[in-house]
Amino acid sequence: MSTTAPETQTVTTWKVACDGGEGALGHPRVWLTIPAETGWVECGYCDKRFVIDRDHAHDDH
Repeated sequence: MSTTAPETQTVTTWKVACDGGEGALGHPRVWLTIPAETGWVECGYCDKRFVIDRDHAHDDH
């Protein structure tokens, strides 16, 4: 059974930072690398999903 991520953001970089986005109510900033195999990664703190836009992605990994 698959569950939907609370929030999904499409990005153009393979490395992204997540801090929960809620200021003092967020979480420590973490850096995540999107695997080329899946094209997405989820934050371990808030479950936000980052999906790479392969058509506009920067080759930074």
